[in-house]
Amino acid sequence: MDIEDLSLSELKALRAKVDRAIVTYEDRKKKEALSELEDVARKMGYSLAELTEMTVKKPRKAVAPKYRNPENAEETWTGRGRKPKWVEAALSAGKTIDDLLIA
Repeated sequence: MDIEDLSLSELKALRAKVDRAIVTYEDRKKKEALSELEDVARKMGYSLAELTEMTVKKPRKAVAPKYRNPENAEETWTGRGRKPKWVEAALSAGKTIDDLLIA
């Protein structure tokens, strides 16, 4: 196609097509990739949904705090994971973990 031979209206129509193709490019590529992945999964005897649900992590439920810093009531700890520094400091100072329980 020699664009030099096109009229102004043909050039504008061509520009509109190019703009539309640019905007939809990522979506088209994603659809192609998804289709290929579905084909591979199907060939192996699975659906893509079966395979992807294995990798999706379920969100953890929020856990209420069990312990509060007696020095700063805004600092709390659920009792899960690493002990915060304020818990370590309180234990080193002779307090017990029960002393930090939220009543």
